[in-house]
Amino acid sequence: MQTNDILPEGAGWVTPYLTVTDVAHSLQFYRQAFGFSPGRSVTGPGDTVIHAEMTYQGQTVLMFAPEEEEGATRTQAHSGCEPPLTFYVYCANVDWLAKRAREAGAIVLESPRDAAWGDRIVRLQDPDGYRWTFATRLGEGTANAPA
Repeated sequence: MQTNDILPEGAGWVTPYLTVTDVAHSLQFYRQAFGFSPGRSVTGPGDTVIHAEMTYQGQTVLMFAPEEEEGATRTQAHSGCEPPLTFYVYCANVDWLAKRAREAGAIVLESPRDAAWGDRIVRLQDPDGYRWTFATRLGEGTANAPA
């Protein structure tokens, strides 16, 4: 069996599935802040988006759905605990992305800096409390240097 028989076109083997407060707002935020492109979406009663996918560089990188009214599934911001999951995403220009994300409403947790492992990184938090590190590869870092 070939990969294209198992995975939908553009999908990876592992795709994060996030709970968000408002799917339509998240689609707009991730497009404006991080440069993701909207993918497939599914609507439910009242034409409310109940599932959405976004792509980055042609691959599906995340899926999301709204919080459940019964409270069984909550956003990171509404769960009351530190994020158990963060995202590390490579981009062409981390400084430009940091500016763009801040203008779109992301919280800058750590300004762009050069990391010991050879990436320039910025750490951000989205409106639902998820934490993102975007990186631009600079080259090989110093393996024993502090991060």
